[in-house]
Amino acid sequence: MHSLPLFVRLAGRRVILVGTGEAADAKRRLLERAGAEIVGEEASASLAIVALADSGEAQAVIARLKARGVLVNAVDRPDDCDFTLPAIIDRAPVIIAIGTGGASAGLAAAVRQRLETLLPQTLGPLATALYRWRAAIRLAFPSLEARRRALGAAFAQGGALDPLVAGPEAVEPWLRTPAAQGDRLVSITLVSDDPDDLTLAQARALALADRIYLSATVPPAILDRARADAVRIVCAAPPDTREPGLSVWMERA
Repeated sequence: MHSLPLFVRLAGRRVILVGTGEAADAKRRLLERAGAEIVGEEASASLAIVALADSGEAQAVIARLKARGVLVNAVDRPDDCDFTLPAIIDRAPVIIAIGTGGASAGLAAAVRQRLETLLPQTLGPLATALYRWRAAIRLAFPSLEARRRALGAAFAQGGALDPLVAGPEAVEPWLRTPAAQGDRLVSITLVSDDPDDLTLAQARALALADRIYLSATVPPAILDRARADAVRIVCAAPPDTREPGLSVWMERA
Protein backbone atom coordinates (compact mmCIF):
# COMPACT_ATOMS: atom_id res chain seq x y z
CA MET A 1 0.00 0.00 0.00
CA HIS A 2 1.76 3.14 -1.23
CA SER A 3 -0.50 5.61 0.62
CA LEU A 4 -2.74 5.64 3.68
CA PRO A 5 -6.24 6.87 2.71
CA LEU A 6 -7.54 9.57 5.05
CA PHE A 7 -10.77 11.55 5.15
CA VAL A 8 -10.11 15.18 6.13
CA ARG A 9 -12.89 17.46 7.35
CA LEU A 10 -12.52 20.64 5.29
CA ALA A 11 -15.67 22.52 6.32
CA GLY A 12 -14.56 26.00 7.31
CA ARG A 13 -10.86 25.20 6.88
CA ARG A 14 -8.51 27.00 4.54
CA VAL A 15 -7.12 25.31 1.43
CA ILE A 16 -4.79 27.07 -0.98
CA LEU A 17 -5.70 26.84 -4.68
CA VAL A 18 -3.23 28.15 -7.25
CA GLY A 19 -4.14 28.19 -10.93
CA THR A 20 -6.81 29.10 -13.45
CA GLY A 21 -8.64 27.27 -16.21
CA GLU A 22 -10.56 24.02 -16.41
CA ALA A 23 -8.38 21.97 -14.06
CA ALA A 24 -8.40 24.65 -11.37
CA ASP A 25 -12.14 25.16 -11.75
CA ALA A 26 -12.75 21.43 -11.24
CA LYS A 27 -10.71 21.44 -8.01
CA ARG A 28 -12.49 24.59 -6.86
CA ARG A 29 -15.89 22.92 -7.26
CA LEU A 30 -14.68 19.89 -5.32
CA LEU A 31 -13.32 22.02 -2.47
CA GLU A 32 -16.49 24.11 -2.32
CA ARG A 33 -18.54 20.92 -2.19
CA ALA A 34 -16.52 19.87 0.87
CA GLY A 35 -17.09 23.27 2.51
CA ALA A 36 -13.47 24.46 2.35
CA GLU A 37 -12.47 28.12 2.45
CA ILE A 38 -10.41 28.63 -0.72
CA VAL A 39 -7.48 31.05 -0.37
CA GLY A 40 -4.45 32.16 -2.36
CA GLU A 41 -0.79 31.16 -2.13
CA GLU A 42 0.18 33.74 0.47
CA ALA A 43 -2.49 32.70 2.96
CA SER A 44 -1.88 30.36 5.88
CA ALA A 45 -3.13 26.80 5.29
CA SER A 46 -2.09 23.17 5.73
CA LEU A 47 -3.17 21.91 2.28
CA ALA A 48 -2.70 23.30 -1.21
CA ILE A 49 -3.67 22.37 -4.76
CA VAL A 50 -1.53 23.62 -7.62
CA ALA A 51 -3.17 23.55 -11.06
CA LEU A 52 -0.71 25.31 -13.34
CA ALA A 53 0.06 24.25 -16.91
CA ASP A 54 3.49 25.89 -17.12
CA SER A 55 6.03 23.46 -15.64
CA GLY A 56 8.50 26.06 -14.44
CA GLU A 57 5.83 28.18 -12.77
CA ALA A 58 4.28 25.11 -11.16
CA GLN A 59 7.60 23.87 -9.78
CA ALA A 60 8.36 27.28 -8.28
CA VAL A 61 4.99 27.46 -6.53
CA ILE A 62 5.27 23.86 -5.30
CA ALA A 63 8.75 24.54 -3.87
CA ARG A 64 7.59 27.66 -2.03
CA LEU A 65 4.60 25.90 -0.52
CA LYS A 66 6.54 22.82 0.57
CA ALA A 67 9.20 25.04 2.15
CA ARG A 68 6.43 26.38 4.38
CA GLY A 69 5.39 22.85 5.39
CA VAL A 70 2.21 22.87 3.29
CA LEU A 71 1.07 19.50 1.88
CA VAL A 72 0.65 19.85 -1.89
CA ASN A 73 -1.45 18.22 -4.58
CA ALA A 74 -0.06 19.13 -8.01
CA VAL A 75 -2.45 18.45 -10.89
CA ASP A 76 -0.93 16.07 -13.49
CA ARG A 77 2.36 15.96 -11.54
CA PRO A 78 2.13 12.80 -9.38
CA ASP A 79 5.82 12.87 -8.40
CA ASP A 80 5.29 16.27 -6.76
CA CYS A 81 2.17 15.27 -4.82
CA ASP A 82 2.12 14.85 -1.05
CA PHE A 83 -1.50 13.76 -1.35
CA THR A 84 -3.83 12.83 -4.19
CA LEU A 85 -7.54 13.41 -4.72
CA PRO A 86 -9.47 10.20 -5.42
CA ALA A 87 -12.50 9.50 -7.55
CA ILE A 88 -15.47 9.77 -5.18
CA ILE A 89 -18.75 7.93 -4.74
CA ASP A 90 -20.99 10.03 -2.50
CA ARG A 91 -23.73 8.25 -0.56
CA ALA A 92 -23.58 10.69 2.34
CA PRO A 93 -22.64 10.03 5.05
CA VAL A 94 -20.96 7.09 3.28
CA ILE A 95 -18.07 8.22 1.07
CA ILE A 96 -16.12 5.78 -1.06
CA ALA A 97 -12.80 6.91 -2.52
CA ILE A 98 -10.88 5.22 -5.34
CA GLY A 99 -7.28 6.28 -5.84
CA THR A 100 -4.33 5.14 -7.94
CA GLY A 101 -1.65 7.31 -6.35
CA GLY A 102 -1.66 9.50 -9.43
CA ALA A 103 -0.93 6.59 -11.79
CA SER A 104 -4.18 6.97 -13.75
CA ALA A 105 -7.06 9.26 -12.90
CA GLY A 106 -8.97 7.71 -15.80
CA LEU A 107 -8.73 4.24 -14.27
CA ALA A 108 -10.00 5.54 -10.93
CA ALA A 109 -12.91 7.21 -12.72
CA ALA A 110 -13.75 3.99 -14.59
CA VAL A 111 -13.81 1.99 -11.35
CA ARG A 112 -16.01 4.65 -9.76
CA GLN A 113 -18.49 4.48 -12.63
CA ARG A 114 -18.67 0.69 -12.32
CA LEU A 115 -19.23 0.83 -8.57
CA GLU A 116 -21.84 3.58 -8.90
CA THR A 117 -24.16 1.06 -10.56
CA LEU A 118 -23.75 -1.40 -7.68
CA LEU A 119 -24.24 0.86 -4.67
CA PRO A 120 -27.86 1.83 -3.93
CA GLN A 121 -28.98 5.28 -2.83
CA THR A 122 -30.24 3.66 0.40
CA LEU A 123 -26.65 3.16 1.58
CA GLY A 124 -26.44 6.65 3.10
CA PRO A 125 -29.82 6.50 4.88
CA LEU A 126 -28.87 3.06 6.24
CA ALA A 127 -25.71 4.55 7.77
CA THR A 128 -27.70 7.44 9.22
CA ALA A 129 -30.20 5.00 10.79
CA LEU A 130 -27.37 2.96 12.34
CA TYR A 131 -25.97 6.15 13.87
CA ARG A 132 -29.42 7.06 15.22
CA TRP A 133 -29.77 3.61 16.80
CA ARG A 134 -26.17 3.42 18.07
CA ALA A 135 -27.14 3.71 21.76
CA ALA A 136 -29.59 0.82 21.45
CA ILE A 137 -27.01 -1.25 19.54
CA ARG A 138 -24.46 -0.69 22.30
CA LEU A 139 -27.05 -1.70 24.88
CA ALA A 140 -27.90 -4.89 22.98
CA PHE A 141 -24.22 -5.77 22.44
CA PRO A 142 -22.21 -4.24 25.32
CA SER A 143 -18.80 -5.62 24.32
CA LEU A 144 -16.97 -4.44 21.23
CA GLU A 145 -16.36 -8.00 20.06
CA ALA A 146 -20.03 -9.00 20.39
CA ARG A 147 -21.09 -5.83 18.58
CA ARG A 148 -18.63 -6.40 15.76
CA ARG A 149 -19.71 -10.02 15.30
CA ALA A 150 -23.40 -9.15 15.29
CA LEU A 151 -23.00 -6.31 12.81
CA GLY A 152 -20.64 -8.36 10.65
CA ALA A 153 -23.26 -11.10 10.32
CA ALA A 154 -26.02 -8.58 9.63
CA PHE A 155 -23.99 -6.83 6.93
CA ALA A 156 -23.07 -10.09 5.17
CA GLN A 157 -24.63 -10.93 1.82
CA GLY A 158 -28.21 -11.94 2.50
CA GLY A 159 -28.02 -10.65 6.07
CA ALA A 160 -30.62 -8.49 7.76
CA LEU A 161 -28.62 -5.32 7.02
CA ASP A 162 -27.03 -6.33 3.71
CA PRO A 163 -25.87 -2.86 2.53
CA LEU A 164 -26.65 -3.61 -1.11
CA VAL A 165 -30.26 -4.50 -0.28
CA ALA A 166 -31.40 -3.15 3.11
CA GLY A 167 -32.74 0.33 3.73
CA PRO A 168 -32.90 2.35 6.95
CA GLU A 169 -36.20 0.74 7.94
CA ALA A 170 -34.38 -2.61 8.43
CA VAL A 171 -32.40 -1.50 11.49
CA GLU A 172 -35.17 -1.55 14.10
CA PRO A 173 -36.53 -5.03 13.20
CA TRP A 174 -32.98 -6.43 13.23
CA LEU A 175 -32.30 -4.88 16.61
CA ARG A 176 -35.44 -6.46 18.07
CA THR A 177 -34.41 -9.96 16.98
CA PRO A 178 -30.66 -10.04 16.18
CA ALA A 179 -29.40 -13.42 15.04
CA ALA A 180 -27.39 -15.27 17.65
CA GLN A 181 -23.70 -15.53 16.77
CA GLY A 182 -22.01 -18.74 17.87
CA ASP A 183 -18.28 -19.24 18.30
CA ARG A 184 -16.88 -20.73 15.11
CA LEU A 185 -13.66 -22.00 13.59
CA VAL A 186 -13.42 -21.83 9.80
CA SER A 187 -10.67 -23.75 8.02
CA ILE A 188 -9.21 -22.39 4.78
CA THR A 189 -6.88 -24.38 2.55
CA LEU A 190 -5.15 -22.11 0.05
CA VAL A 191 -4.84 -23.37 -3.51
CA SER A 192 -2.46 -20.57 -4.55
CA ASP A 193 -0.73 -17.42 -3.31
CA ASP A 194 -3.14 -15.22 -5.29
CA PRO A 195 -5.82 -13.54 -3.12
CA ASP A 196 -8.15 -13.54 -6.14
CA ASP A 197 -8.31 -17.33 -5.90
CA LEU A 198 -10.05 -17.15 -2.53
CA THR A 199 -13.66 -18.21 -2.70
CA LEU A 200 -16.33 -15.70 -1.72
CA ALA A 201 -16.93 -17.59 1.53
CA GLN A 202 -13.21 -17.67 2.35
CA ALA A 203 -12.77 -13.96 1.65
CA ARG A 204 -15.79 -13.14 3.81
CA ALA A 205 -14.46 -15.26 6.69
CA LEU A 206 -11.08 -13.51 6.54
CA ALA A 207 -12.74 -10.10 6.51
CA LEU A 208 -14.81 -10.91 9.61
CA ALA A 209 -12.37 -13.06 11.62
CA ASP A 210 -11.49 -12.01 15.17
CA ARG A 211 -8.30 -14.08 15.07
CA ILE A 212 -6.35 -15.99 12.44
CA TYR A 213 -4.34 -19.13 13.09
CA LEU A 214 -1.95 -19.77 10.23
CA SER A 215 1.03 -21.77 9.13
CA ALA A 216 4.25 -19.86 8.50
CA THR A 217 3.95 -20.45 4.75
CA VAL A 218 0.81 -18.34 4.28
CA PRO A 219 1.78 -15.38 2.03
CA PRO A 220 1.33 -11.77 3.21
CA ALA A 221 -0.89 -10.95 0.21
CA ILE A 222 -3.52 -13.33 1.58
CA LEU A 223 -3.30 -11.86 5.08
CA ASP A 224 -3.88 -8.40 3.64
CA ARG A 225 -7.48 -9.47 3.01
CA ALA A 226 -8.06 -9.85 6.76
CA ARG A 227 -9.02 -7.12 9.22
CA ALA A 228 -6.00 -5.11 10.34
CA ASP A 229 -6.95 -5.62 14.01
CA ALA A 230 -7.50 -9.38 13.73
CA VAL A 231 -5.03 -11.29 15.94
CA ARG A 232 -2.47 -13.33 13.94
CA ILE A 233 -1.17 -16.54 15.53
CA VAL A 234 1.47 -18.55 13.66
CA CYS A 235 1.23 -22.23 14.57
CA ALA A 236 1.57 -25.72 13.10
CA ALA A 237 -2.04 -26.85 13.60
CA PRO A 238 -5.49 -25.44 14.32
CA PRO A 239 -6.38 -24.76 17.98
CA ASP A 240 -7.88 -27.52 20.11
CA THR A 241 -10.19 -25.14 21.98
CA ARG A 242 -12.93 -22.91 20.59
CA GLU A 243 -12.26 -19.19 21.09
CA PRO A 244 -15.01 -16.54 21.30
CA GLY A 245 -16.27 -15.20 18.00
CA LEU A 246 -14.96 -16.20 14.58
CA SER A 247 -11.56 -17.83 14.23
CA VAL A 248 -9.90 -18.88 10.99
CA TRP A 249 -7.30 -21.61 10.52
CA MET A 250 -5.35 -21.13 7.30
CA GLU A 251 -2.78 -23.33 5.59
CA ARG A 252 -1.48 -23.99 2.12
CA ALA A 253 -2.56 -27.04 0.18
